[in-house]
Amino acid sequence: MIKRTLYFGNPAYLSFKNKQLVIDKPDQKDGRATIPVEDIGIIVLDNPQITITHQLIQSLQDNLTAIVSCNQSHLPASLMLPFNGNHVMTERIRTQIEVSLPLKKQLWKQTVECKLNNQATLLTKLNKEASRINWLKDNVDPGDPKNTEGRAAAYYWKELFDDDFLRNPDGGNPNRLLNYAYAIIRAIVARALVSSGMHPTFGLFHSNKYNMYCLADDIMEPYRPFADQLVYKLFNENIIDDNLTPAIKRDILQLLTTDVEIDGKRSPLMVAVSRTTNSLFECYQGTRRKIIYPTFYEPTSTK
Repeated sequence: MIKRTLYFGNPAYLSFKNKQLVIDKPDQKDGRATIPVEDIGIIVLDNPQITITHQLIQSLQDNLTAIVSCNQSHLPASLMLPFNGNHVMTERIRTQIEVSLPLKKQLWKQTVECKLNNQATLLTKLNKEASRINWLKDNVDPGDPKNTEGRAAAYYWKELFDDDFLRNPDGGNPNRLLNYAYAIIRAIVARALVSSGMHPTFGLFHSNKYNMYCLADDIMEPYRPFADQLVYKLFNENIIDDNLTPAIKRDILQLLTTDVEIDGKRSPLMVAVSRTTNSLFECYQGTRRKIIYPTFYEPTSTK
């Protein structure tokens, strides 16, 4: 089942009653709105005049809903997840912590290869040169000690946008669009990791001591090109200033329902993330050798 993503950009009072999220807005003339909590996967709070009750927060967390709070710049700044997302979480986290370094390096190699494959596919779809990315993809070593991912990125961004583009999280658009899209993917990956019984802190490659979502940052890497595709389209088809409008943000949130291909099947991106995190734990257990990552879905043409 595809969980809903809710965005609140205006003042609102959010509460809980009869297993429903209850929405009251100051300017609401046709009464309150309700949504079943069990249908919600992510809530994005993007207004300082939003009030949310503790009872609703508890219910959302029991449902493994990720609660994303935006800052004054209207960019995602914090993420709330439950401690207990799986009935055998303690056992699974112990398995996660005990994973050997060689296995981590192999899994990171797979992750980088899949990311580069998706980057190359996107460039090809846009009629841009991808041979350099394809060559790098075929030369990734376990643990990526040669920083193949970084070398690919330096080429990828200039080819995707232009030679003057610099990927800078503090820069103007399309950087701000990318920041927003990546933050949403990061939230849904972290949610899926918790749901699969793992802790999003213990990464394969990322290891910043100030980062609580190192594993989420690892696993989201092959998903970034799907965000890049959407941002490329939005940036090139719209006149967008650095202040992202609610309409643009809603467009970005549609990313989670984008069709991808995973394990030979068509799937919404949000569902694919759960397939990925479940396969990751199977790799930790030793029952699987490769993480299942998505590729771009290409519909079969019909005449």
